[in-house]
Amino acid sequence: MTDNTQIAPQKTSEVARQSEDAARRATVTPAVDIVEDSHGITLWADLPGVPREKLEVKVHDARLTIEAEAELPVQGAVRVHHAELRAPRFARAFTLSEDFDTGKIDANLTNGVLTLTIPRREEARPRRVDVRVG
Repeated sequence: MTDNTQIAPQKTSEVARQSEDAARRATVTPAVDIVEDSHGITLWADLPGVPREKLEVKVHDARLTIEAEAELPVQGAVRVHHAELRAPRFARAFTLSEDFDTGKIDANLTNGVLTLTIPRREEARPRRVDVRVG
């Protein structure tokens, strides 16, 4: 039995190779948990292997967008000659209600989990109404 896997790089142009890499790269929808209370919402998104430099969280016109790229660690002087497994690209978008204050979003990335805390606008928070007797 012989192995016909080619290890030497093929003679292709850099542009063709980049477009081929982009076509092979999977876009993954990250799993999220969302909890809502009277103060706002908290969103946890699983983004394994994503460093801070490759994470982008944007809000525009009540649209929250999370985009990130994972990195596969390569140690020392190791060079990758052929890789069929690519680090995934993550993408997810949400539409936010006008009840939330997007100017006060708190974002934290720890151990591959993005935590977003989005407070509710003061005027949208539930308030207690005093009832008088008589």
